[in-house]
Order: sequence, then structure tokens, then C-alpha cells
Amino acid sequence: MIGKPIPPFDLPPSVPERPGLASGDLADGQPKLLNVFASWCVPCIAEAPNLARLEAAGANIVGIAIRDRSQDTEFFLRQNGNPFSRIGRDDISAVQLSIGSSGVPETFVIDGQGIIRYQHIGDIRDSDVALLLEKLKEAGA
Repeated sequence: MIGKPIPPFDLPPSVPERPGLASGDLADGQPKLLNVFASWCVPCIAEAPNLARLEAAGANIVGIAIRDRSQDTEFFLRQNGNPFSRIGRDDISAVQLSIGSSGVPETFVIDGQGIIRYQHIGDIRDSDVALLLEKLKEAGA
């Protein structure tokens, strides 16, 4: 999917305090990190501090919570932090699969026109933060 536009989608909010996520939100002229995660995913917990580091460095991070109940996502975010400006709920992983993601966590760099520029498979480790910031910068940040 690298170099291709994000497929059309419109996901409802996963948690009350954040809006849902639609493909149009990823083509608003500003590059973003799109993180696919789940409350039951142990590597998602492990990467939470690095998502916070990315947010602190200025990354606009949006999320897709897959196969999760809203209350479980809320608990996960209370325990691990919430770096997301928007979070969509993908109950059956349809959007996840349409963007070329088959596991969690996965993180995508999306340019301001909604084109997928980079895909990071697995949890974001300390050594990945600088690379993701560079990929985001290359995408127009």
C-alpha cells in the first residue's frame, strides 16, 4: 500500500473524549502517524511511551482501535496515555485490512494528501522514534 491513497472509510469514535476517524481526516494537508492498536495487545502497551515521545516531538497521531469495546479502549488509554487526536473504532478490522495491516501494533506515515508513505510493523521501540520522525518530516511535516 506504500505510495497509494488511504482507502475511503468512516469510523465511529472509540472513546467519548476523542472524535472518530475518517479517510478525509488523513487528507487535510497535514501529515500524520496512523497507529493501529488494541487494548488487549501487549506490544501496544510496550510502545505507549514511544508514542508519547512522538507526540511530544510534534507528531500528530491518530488511531484505529481494532476489535475492542469502547470501555476497554478507555481503560487502556487511562493506563498507558492517550497521544491520539482522533480514534476510530474498527470492530471487525475491515479498515485495518484495507490499509494493508494484519497485526497490531502497526504504524503508518500518511502525507497531507492521504497517501501512505511508510509502514512500521510491530511495536515502536526507542530506536524507531527518530526514523518515524524523519519519515513524517519527509511526508511534509
